[in-house]
Amino acid sequence: MLLLEILLLTLFAGLSMPLGALIARVERIRPRWLEHEFRHSVIAFGGGALLSAVALVLVPDGIEHLSTQAVLYWFLLGGLTFMLIDVLLNLFKTSASQLIAMLSDFIPESIALGATFALGGSNGLLLALLIGLQNLPEGFNAFRELRHSSHYSANRIIITFALMALLGPIAGVIGYVWLSAYPSVVAAIMLFAAGGILYSVFQDIAPQAKLTRHWGPPMGAVFGFASGIVGHMLTT
Repeated sequence: MLLLEILLLTLFAGLSMPLGALIARVERIRPRWLEHEFRHSVIAFGGGALLSAVALVLVPDGIEHLSTQAVLYWFLLGGLTFMLIDVLLNLFKTSASQLIAMLSDFIPESIALGATFALGGSNGLLLALLIGLQNLPEGFNAFRELRHSSHYSANRIIITFALMALLGPIAGVIGYVWLSAYPSVVAAIMLFAAGGILYSVFQDIAPQAKLTRHWGPPMGAVFGFASGIVGHMLTT
């Protein structure tokens, strides 16, 4: 029964990616300035949700099973690894940087979710909620990036995102079945993901969210983090 719950939670969290892509496909807001502000607010909302995952789940749970030195090692390694991925994406001029960043968050978080349930932790449901919240704007942004910089059709991108959602249940089962006996490994994965997410927020998301003489996008980040706080209070 618990395994079925993990499968469903990770699947629904992953399906936020194609849902975000669908919203990006049909989104047409007038006047033009409001459409522009909405898109930046969506980006900022995703940044707020990512920060809440780091602050409320990944770091608090990760530091419980590791020494201070190990915590610093895995956290900084996550940031450095995401930086290296960013450098390589820029070097090869790929059109899928947002897509790769989205999967880089989604897969380790899904592994951590499965292992959290196996270890009897209370944050599994909250982590699933936060994954879904962050995947929605990430799917939105990744769709727009691929649509504008590649030859892929809208339907093909959305179907691809839907298929990628299946990686969530696979990662969740791996965490539940194989990693639950190794809480220190799960903690390392959480901290690695937290470091990478923090790098992504300040490297990619925060700069994209800013608009001159517009104040909606920063509030999008506040709402994103607030959603994480509500989820934390409702599930703990």
